[in-house]
Amino acid sequence: TSVLLLFPSMSKDLSELMKEATKEVHEQAENTPFMKNFQKGQVSLHEFKLVTASLYFIYSALEEEIERNKNNPVYAPVYFPAELHRKAALEEDLEYFYGSSWREEIPCPEATQKYVDRLHYVGKNHPELLVAHAYTRYLGDLSGGQVLKKIAQKALQLPSTGEGLAFFTFDGVSNATKFKQLYRSRMNALEMDLATKRRVLEEAKKAFLLNIQVFEALQELVSKGQENGHLGQPKVELRTRNFNKSGEHGPAPGKENERTQERHTDMIPTTPLVRWILALSFLATTVAVGLFAM
Repeated sequence: TSVLLLFPSMSKDLSELMKEATKEVHEQAENTPFMKNFQKGQVSLHEFKLVTASLYFIYSALEEEIERNKNNPVYAPVYFPAELHRKAALEEDLEYFYGSSWREEIPCPEATQKYVDRLHYVGKNHPELLVAHAYTRYLGDLSGGQVLKKIAQKALQLPSTGEGLAFFTFDGVSNATKFKQLYRSRMNALEMDLATKRRVLEEAKKAFLLNIQVFEALQELVSKGQENGHLGQPKVELRTRNFNKSGEHGPAPGKENERTQERHTDMIPTTPLVRWILALSFLATTVAVGLFAM
């Protein structure tokens, strides 16, 4: 009790503390030019494919560590694989966008690897901090991610049946609001002392910053490239995949597919570096919008 009198804010529920602790870093992400543009529907198919690939590496690492610690009391109460896990959904999306050889085609940039490495380090050495990453990602997906789903579906003219958007679809959650309440209550019930609670809050901020740092680092590289005159001519590169009537992957025949490709290629950035900054800043946007709605 005496400790809580010295730190009265720590007497609040962990979920409320998490929201408060990440408020400032959320505002940083919220004010990025890309986030504002995305909310206007200014995103290309190529950017979306690249960010889906980055999310795959991040969730693969996160869920590998969750499985490692699913029976550990520091995480077990918030273990909801059927409701939350995203790896399988991302695999479905990547096969839709890239085809059956997607594993050989998708890249993992250095900034994404940094996030992956942190997740593995936490899961193996400090599993009590894993809840910070899970909360930041999953509840964000259930909240702001649903807004992004609608924007992406409209902007990219993806099928109304949901192909390419499995990441945003939570079949195991019938009521997102009620589930988030359940998740928060389970998280608030986790037993942790004051020092551990502080470390969890710092890890939540770190999880958020990992995304923003990706954006800022790539933005700096692009600026330097522009100053040195390294940005080349536009290069069209697109592989659009659709489902045919039999449910198998394959290019849609006819003029409609040509028109779709024309619409998408008009939006493709000029160089790989530009495409990476836009795609990975979308990753920061996903977290930012999600936390804002939590």
